[in-house]
Amino acid sequence: MMSMNVKRKRKLIVVLFGLLGVSVAAGLILYSLRAQTDYFYTPAQIASGAAPNDKRIKAGGMVVKGSLKRQTDSLNVSFQITDFKSTVDVSYSGILPDLFKEGSGVVGTGVMHDGVFVAEEVLAKHDEKYMPPDVTAALKAQGRLANGTLEGSQP
Repeated sequence: MMSMNVKRKRKLIVVLFGLLGVSVAAGLILYSLRAQTDYFYTPAQIASGAAPNDKRIKAGGMVVKGSLKRQTDSLNVSFQITDFKSTVDVSYSGILPDLFKEGSGVVGTGVMHDGVFVAEEVLAKHDEKYMPPDVTAALKAQGRLANGTLEGSQP
């Protein structure tokens, strides 16, 4: 039986430890990326039960006109978002963006809890023509425009 010389054995050990270190680093990076991923859900997907409960997600749509309710003694607000197919109740505690208004597009980050989307962050469109890309794609998939009308129909 032939034994390995000392130099070759050291090189093999260094290479194995290097591969182990790279594998551990890659695993930690993948785990970190997975933990930071927030999946986007439309109100129709949320209403159908596709969105997980108590897990961080993004939800977006158009703010339903007349649905904004502010509490006078705190920063708590509630409103509804829609993709013109389904509507979801949203609860938020904080100062809403200056451009937030009923009838405009928003995207929120938060968790679903007992059928209500509890937002930690709310983002609003930044000009009259802009719509968050996720909301635009979701509306387009349904054949709708930002105002809720069907594509190709007269407003």
